[in-house]
Amino acid sequence: MNLHRLLKEREARAAPIRVGLIGAGKFGSMYLSQVRHTPGVRMAAIADLDPERARRSLQNVGWSDSAIQSLSFFSDARELIEHPGVDIVIDSTGSPAAGIAHVLACCEHRKHIVMVNVEADALAGPLLAQRAREAGIVYSLAYGDQPALICELVDWARACGLEVIAAGKGTKYLPAYHASTPDTVWGYYGLTADDARVGGLNAQMFNSFLDGTKSAIEMCSVSNVTGLIAPDGLSFPPCGVDELPQLLRPQTEGGVLHHRGQVEVISSLQRDGKPVHRDLRWGVYVVFAGGSEYVERCFKEYGLVTDTSGQYSALYKPFHLIGLELGISVASVGLRNEPTGAPIGFNADVVATAKCDLSAGAMLDGEGGYTVYGKVMPAKESLRIGGLPLGLAHKMKLVNAVAAGQQVRWGDVQIDEDQPAVAFRRSMERTAAISRSEAIEALY
Repeated sequence: MNLHRLLKEREARAAPIRVGLIGAGKFGSMYLSQVRHTPGVRMAAIADLDPERARRSLQNVGWSDSAIQSLSFFSDARELIEHPGVDIVIDSTGSPAAGIAHVLACCEHRKHIVMVNVEADALAGPLLAQRAREAGIVYSLAYGDQPALICELVDWARACGLEVIAAGKGTKYLPAYHASTPDTVWGYYGLTADDARVGGLNAQMFNSFLDGTKSAIEMCSVSNVTGLIAPDGLSFPPCGVDELPQLLRPQTEGGVLHHRGQVEVISSLQRDGKPVHRDLRWGVYVVFAGGSEYVERCFKEYGLVTDTSGQYSALYKPFHLIGLELGISVASVGLRNEPTGAPIGFNADVVATAKCDLSAGAMLDGEGGYTVYGKVMPAKESLRIGGLPLGLAHKMKLVNAVAAGQQVRWGDVQIDEDQPAVAFRRSMERTAAISRSEAIEALY
């Protein structure tokens, strides 16, 4: 609330928030369509591997030639970060390694950063956010993407004094999707390869949405921001919005949750492939407990849908508008120095898991590829088994065979410890291991 009023004040003072965008793909283009209608904010610069593509994106979303000419364009993201006319950087690349480099450069040059790049956040967000705090800048998840919207619902419930029982999102899921590859993905979406080619759709990216990887990445981020527990693998229970409080309650009370206060993703398909009634495929939710007979009576009086006991209810948002909503993050960071979600701890991790039997010598091909998908698990379990983070499982060669459904471990791959992203992630793991060791010692 009040963000629009504060933006209008910035506009009246001719002191707009100046934004630089890295990556002018779909998410970036959606934001570009809205920023030109937002008072108190100015797009200052765009960095893209293909600056001409960025110019075309601007034209496609309605920018005039004169407005486009007013911007600075770069092929090197670091030049944008160093640009004196940029206050807030938006990373919309999707590359974990690039995201780490961009955040560290923002720390160096004192630029706030909004991370559309949830892949980098799942890989190293807790340490990136710590480095940002130490540098005096804001590190923020991107509003419009589901993790930030989920975190907002969690914050709403807690600020109302309600206990959060579960939070997450909806997606289209069947167990067979974990084995999906870029060769099989379009059939699951009801498209042909020709349909996808005409639409300019990226098979590997869309496959990451389908095979469970994107859900694991996003729930990892939510867990690290909110402190909600990450299960050892998501269950993806079929669930409609009216069933949320009944199904997403502890197993001891007839629900599906392993823990009271956890993240979970619900499916828009029954296990036989039939659609769920009133599904939440595009949306987000939070399930909460009343905590007293009085509050439970209020739930009933005001028409809330509850479980059969009347203890639990839910709030949901049936959609997310990705880049169209990103301005909320820009305004929150630029006006209040507040993130729309930032990691507070290393609670969850996403580990590369074999899609099929992989033999020694195989080359891992990362998110949405042919070899691995991402499984979310508690960070302490990932550290215990030495799990290979999904965000690094790209162009790494296996030295050991890994059976289908098993997690890939650091010891199973050839590692270049000098790669910046590898070194940064290893540093986060060492810090977490030391912290846990000290906590255990304190108990005795």
